[in-house]
Amino acid sequence: NLTQQEQVMAGKADPYADIEFDEINEVTGLEIDEVKCLKNCFDLFDSKKQQFLSADDLDEILRAMGFRPSPEELLDILKEIDEDGSGEIEFGEFCQLCAKFLVEDPDIETMKRELKDAFRLYDKAGEGFITMDTLRELISELLAPLSAEELDGIIEELDEDGSGTMDFDE
Repeated sequence: NLTQQEQVMAGKADPYADIEFDEINEVTGLEIDEVKCLKNCFDLFDSKKQQFLSADDLDEILRAMGFRPSPEELLDILKEIDEDGSGEIEFGEFCQLCAKFLVEDPDIETMKRELKDAFRLYDKAGEGFITMDTLRELISELLAPLSAEELDGIIEELDEDGSGTMDFDE
């Protein structure tokens, strides 16, 4: 005796049924839930339901996912990912592509440099600190949507000395 929910589920095809999770995990190191998430992204981009994405879509897709590759990087990525040279990116290739970006941690020095550059942008007066109001705007923009309570919690954590400002080391 199936419950009503099981009957509904049985009527729908499992969207992940044809995914070779083990194979993808072996190649990319991605976990099952990450692969499922990528499948949802892939399906959104594959609006024509062709089971592949065109190489032309690659730039748009990467940008939508928050990556900003240069045209040269894009070509290199495409050469590496589109193994069969079809100009079509199948789901497995898409996972490899995303894994590259998800796994590739920038080195600490690069991150510090980028942080310092960002800090300088917001420390307009060059005083060596930014106000918590500026930081609040920045964080709410980057991590939207956040509730006011979540935002307050982050700000409290960051403003270690309670000064209402934040210097670069903080």
